[in-house]
Amino acid sequence: MSSGGASRPSTLLTSRVRNIAHRVSSALSSSTPFIHNFVRSDASDRVLLALHGTGGDENDLIPLARELDPQASILSPRGRVLENGMPRFFRRFAEGVFDVEDLKFRAEELAEFVVASSKEYSFRVGNVTALGYSNGANIAAGLLLLRPDVLSRAILFRVTLPLEPEKKPDLSRKQVFISAGKYDQMISRDGTVRLVEVLKECGAKVEIRWQESSHGLITQDVEDAKRWLRA
Repeated sequence: MSSGGASRPSTLLTSRVRNIAHRVSSALSSSTPFIHNFVRSDASDRVLLALHGTGGDENDLIPLARELDPQASILSPRGRVLENGMPRFFRRFAEGVFDVEDLKFRAEELAEFVVASSKEYSFRVGNVTALGYSNGANIAAGLLLLRPDVLSRAILFRVTLPLEPEKKPDLSRKQVFISAGKYDQMISRDGTVRLVEVLKECGAKVEIRWQESSHGLITQDVEDAKRWLRA
């Protein structure tokens, strides 16, 4: 299970849309001190929780989120763990070896941040869709397995199973879209397939697409995700 190295979406995708985020740099509470952006939209009540890859920040996925759903508000936190100076959402011991206890702690921390943000910015937690890439997709998968109450749906790019849940949650009302790279050298195919199995065992409705790509995103990733969101 790996999302090693610096993981950034391709410039093809991130350069398409100008980042128009309003930065909120102060902590919402002492327990959830995330640096983050919040982009408010009055066009709908939908919210995308944008979760970057290793080495990214709160700005990285805003253009992609805007392209996927121009009418949604965007909540985009920066991961609070540093690995050689690169932000991540949870620790790992080595390449492909996750610190599961830290993942559990960070998932809870992120979930409470979403709850606090819903009060601060006046949105419903039930309207939140996670949009995660690489390490961000892995923490989003962790939220589904550990704190599914803060998400309604998830779009996961280049994701693996972050942990085997001790107790399987009820995900019968959750919808998940996964886009994986056939030639991804950072994420094992077995890890992605196992995640799909676990999510389905928990009752989630899961769609997976295998792209003709490696770890970076391509245009087809975006087109497939758009189609899934509109369905």
